[in-house]
Amino acid sequence: MLAQDQPVDWTPKAHDLLEAAAALFYERGIAAVGVDTVAQHAGVTKKTLYDRFGSKERLVAEYLRSREEQRRAALVAALDEARDPVERVAAVFDGTRAWAAAQPVWRGCPVVNAHAEINTAGHPAYPLVAEQKRWTLDLFSGLLVYAGVPAEHRDALATQLLALLEGAQVVVGMGADPHGFLRARDAGVALVRSVLA
Repeated sequence: MLAQDQPVDWTPKAHDLLEAAAALFYERGIAAVGVDTVAQHAGVTKKTLYDRFGSKERLVAEYLRSREEQRRAALVAALDEARDPVERVAAVFDGTRAWAAAQPVWRGCPVVNAHAEINTAGHPAYPLVAEQKRWTLDLFSGLLVYAGVPAEHRDALATQLLALLEGAQVVVGMGADPHGFLRARDAGVALVRSVLA
């Protein structure tokens, strides 16, 4: 069995397990999915799951790490296409929208969904949950520096942009507004332009 501090041996079966777990955890919830179900969907034994990941908690952490890598890749791709400083702020919304659209079904931010089920600091995935939102807030802060937003407005504006982005993920995920990302993007751009005016 893999110890929690050992790196995962990313064999093809480990990738199959992660893929199965990611789909199941996102669709059904972490607590609702047992290791037997993950192993069955991956076509491996439960022993193989424990040999590769050591525990369900470690598998959850790897699932969230994988989703976050996908999200950041989508954001980087969108940011690479934007040159204007305000367009770069908008690109965070565009990249998140593209990432959400690439999912078979969008049920909102996987990290927020996981946070509802992971509430102990000792869980291996807990640091990933907190760090994801800090990273996004820091991203917005850096983009606001690049856009020339005065320092006295940056913290509040970065938090407002994060709230818009998080809200968009929720309303789109719940089916309340399929245009939530675009509306949040436009509101965010308007906020930035109002500070720069």
